[in-house]
Amino acid sequence: MAQKGVQLDRETFSCSICLDLLKDPVTIPCGHSYCMKCITGFWDGEDEKKIHSCPQCRQSFNPRPVLLKSTMLAALVEELKKTGPPPAPADLCYAGAEDVACDVCTGRKLRACKSCLVCLASYCDKHLQPHYELPVFKKHKLVEPSKKLQENICSRHDEVMKLFCRTDQQCICSLCSVEEHKGHDTVSAAAERTERQRELEGSRQNIQQRIQDGEKEVKLLQQEVEAVNGSADKAVVDSEKMFTELIRLMEKRSSDVKQQVRSQQKREVSRVKELQEKLEQEISELKRRDAELKLLSHTEDHNQFLHSYPSLSALSEPTHSSSINIRPLSYFEDVTAALSAVRDKLQDVLREEWTNVSPTEVDVLLSAAEPATRAGFLTYSQEITLDPNTAHTLLVLSEGGRKATLMGQHQSYSSHPDRFTGYSQVLSRESLTGRCYWEVERRGRGREVEVAVAYKNIIRAGDESSFGHNDKSWALFCNQHSYTFRYNRIDTPISGPPSSRVGVYLDHRAGILSFYSISETMTLLHRVHTTFTQPLHAGVWICYNYGDTAEFCKLK
Repeated sequence: MAQKGVQLDRETFSCSICLDLLKDPVTIPCGHSYCMKCITGFWDGEDEKKIHSCPQCRQSFNPRPVLLKSTMLAALVEELKKTGPPPAPADLCYAGAEDVACDVCTGRKLRACKSCLVCLASYCDKHLQPHYELPVFKKHKLVEPSKKLQENICSRHDEVMKLFCRTDQQCICSLCSVEEHKGHDTVSAAAERTERQRELEGSRQNIQQRIQDGEKEVKLLQQEVEAVNGSADKAVVDSEKMFTELIRLMEKRSSDVKQQVRSQQKREVSRVKELQEKLEQEISELKRRDAELKLLSHTEDHNQFLHSYPSLSALSEPTHSSSINIRPLSYFEDVTAALSAVRDKLQDVLREEWTNVSPTEVDVLLSAAEPATRAGFLTYSQEITLDPNTAHTLLVLSEGGRKATLMGQHQSYSSHPDRFTGYSQVLSRESLTGRCYWEVERRGRGREVEVAVAYKNIIRAGDESSFGHNDKSWALFCNQHSYTFRYNRIDTPISGPPSSRVGVYLDHRAGILSFYSISETMTLLHRVHTTFTQPLHAGVWICYNYGDTAEFCKLK
């Protein structure tokens, strides 16, 4: 019994906020006591409402009460602490901050196990027993513990709301039905629940059907991914095999040519050396005969001279010069020329016909919609660098080839057939196919820039070389106040919010080209639907003002 008394005292002197013994206890005007820190923190959270209430009885106070430490309570708590904490009964489960507390328990409340929709109260196991044992409670509706029971009470008439007004689509009490809701279509809340339950089941069936359909589509997409991966893996293996065969063939041809050249070299050198030896022998013989004739010419004995001369004057047939075929020093240049021609043909095939070998873009979805958000566009972001061989001589490229600046004097670029000579334009190194997105930032005094795409074979000189003045380029002209779309010498004024940044989205396969104004929001300026017959290149034309720049932004 003594132990039970101590337990009761501990519950009495516990703070209902922190559920521990009172620390610096204070008593508020309604009589309930709390830790100074707990009630201060609770009221700090209510300061905006300017009404402060008791966490237990909900009595409100205005102004906020001044808190003073209760000396007597503090002394009692200190005495209680000396007895030591009693063992808590294993079957007691006290309510925490997130739990629904029993409305009948006093002191430290137990966790509620059920709420009653008739009593509008919550009960722990102990205090719930009358609802199971007494006939008067048999028809009460018990539900899982809820903190929202008071929402079932009519705020105007303080009665339980057991009706539903279909006219105003809200729960009402019986008095509401004869006053402000008089003449309305009203039914019992239970009947409306039954009707809504049927709708709910229908909604669930619809959702479940959509889930099943979605799961089937996900499975199909997964199969598509596996098919794409399998096809790509096979293509890589096959391409490696074919390139290996091509490399082996080239190595074989290289070895054959080398062997043939060396064999021919050996034969020709042998032939030349053989002739050389014959000539050297003949020269040696002639020198010997010349010496003998010289000696004979100095002989004073006429008879000896006449006797010897016939044998010395007879000469062997010379090696005729026509039998010596002196070939030019460029004997093997025809081989080099032939190989050079073969190399050029291979380069043409790899450069011009490669699009027939490159895999077309794989679309997992049958019709991929244009992204709806900038984040969606960024998934297709394409890094763009400018090709200095195409840059007009008034343009300077910087920032790793991403930025072009219009200068007041010509730059010392080398001559190149791809260079624009009529307008201060430049194209990207990258050829663009599939789905791509990039952004161009304009800066400077005028900011008059054309943001464009063009085929590689756009002409480089004359009036028709300007972006948008031919059928090989599409361009958006931008200044500080307006936009104009240009294609094949036709100008189309475009309305849209002015911005220094323009976004470009290309779906080459679908034939879609879109221009966007980029600021805090993304606004479509113009969209083109056409058929692209070649890979495209991004480009800019900085029109008039020296010092103006156009930069392809880093988006990754």
